[in-house]
Amino acid sequence: MLRPALDLVLSALEQIRENPRRRLCASRAALAQLFDASPVEAGTSSESESVRKPKIDMLGSIQKRVSVCAKCPHLASSRTQTVFGVGNPDADLMFIGEAPGADEDAQGEPFVGRAGQLLTRIIETMGFARGDVYIANILKCRPDMPAGSFGNRAPTPVEMQTCRPYLVEQINVIQPKVIVALGATAVEGLLGTHGPMRDLRGRWHTCNETPLMITYHPAYLLRNQSPSEKRKVWEDMLQVLERLERPVTEKQRKYFL
Repeated sequence: MLRPALDLVLSALEQIRENPRRRLCASRAALAQLFDASPVEAGTSSESESVRKPKIDMLGSIQKRVSVCAKCPHLASSRTQTVFGVGNPDADLMFIGEAPGADEDAQGEPFVGRAGQLLTRIIETMGFARGDVYIANILKCRPDMPAGSFGNRAPTPVEMQTCRPYLVEQINVIQPKVIVALGATAVEGLLGTHGPMRDLRGRWHTCNETPLMITYHPAYLLRNQSPSEKRKVWEDMLQVLERLERPVTEKQRKYFL
């Protein structure tokens, strides 16, 4: 509708230039067409930003509450900072892990260590950029460790249930088409389900009415370099691509991590 309205204005300006004394007339229909023309029709970026900004604002509001959360006093006192989540608020695909590690606690972003680098490679091989998807954890704080100890520990069921409402809010805002749960701890936090990964992975589940694919955590693949285990993760990701109706190339089908 905008194009004819612009043509009307251009035509009127041309008439004024040719004959300044000529009175300009326009029909009611033409004027209605001009005033009803939507500026969004001039390009899709305005529409995209109008949809995107409220999601950014809503996530920002949740993040502010997370950043000062002290529901788990032992975690609030030991963390460097909270680790909320990162990625596209309009993402079709969301990855969920268990909890931040030392690298994530230091940088404030999930999956930035060695396991995160492998996850990024998986995402890119799927045909996405890391910024196209959304990445978060069940827990927003790094689980505290005894003094003098190293490594990371898994979050407790109580910690996960305390923090889970924040994640549910994130999911409700982002509304991904598919969620990928990375590892058994993430599955327990999301679904309350216990069981061996070999029985849980590779088939579809549901989380808050969203299709959920369970697969091994990237850290598991760093510990277990077996090509067969890596292939299982990739087969899970192929199912995700098909569920998202993304084109899958022959090279992707034959790929091993």
